[in-house]
Amino acid sequence: MNTGSDRGTNESAAGDTTTETTAQTAADTTAETAGTVGADGTAEETPHVSKAPAFIKARRTLHLSWQVGVFVVGLAVIAAGVAMLVLPGPGWVAIFAGLAIWATEFAWAHLVLRWTKRKVTEAAQKALDPKVRRRNIILTTTGLVIAGALIGFYLWKYGLVLPWDLKDQ
Repeated sequence: MNTGSDRGTNESAAGDTTTETTAQTAADTTAETAGTVGADGTAEETPHVSKAPAFIKARRTLHLSWQVGVFVVGLAVIAAGVAMLVLPGPGWVAIFAGLAIWATEFAWAHLVLRWTKRKVTEAAQKALDPKVRRRNIILTTTGLVIAGALIGFYLWKYGLVLPWDLKDQ
């Protein structure tokens, strides 16, 4: 089962993983931090590497337990973030934090997090565009004027009376 970590690259057919794991982990860490530049000048993507300690990656059952733990913790943080979307609290921050927790161990979460960061950056740049900003201000002002007119009409028509009768209860 490939979960996107470097677990599969550390196993040998003979079962001797200690020296191979250490050498592979050092090589992966060097490749991950350095990155490479392709012939066309663009940065080539290095493969996703598990952030688990080497002694955990050296044992298959321990590494699988580590991945399950990371998944459960990330899921709990994301669930709390979803709850905070309707409750008081920083919901989106918690959702992105849970995704970042998953991204330490799973390649698919790393890709989703990178895509999300790119989209948020693009949206922030787009929001700073003067034409878009002017349009958003005009739409917000129009919406506030319409809401004010509806509230004013309600107050003119019915006064400051609640739409339900509390005396019957």
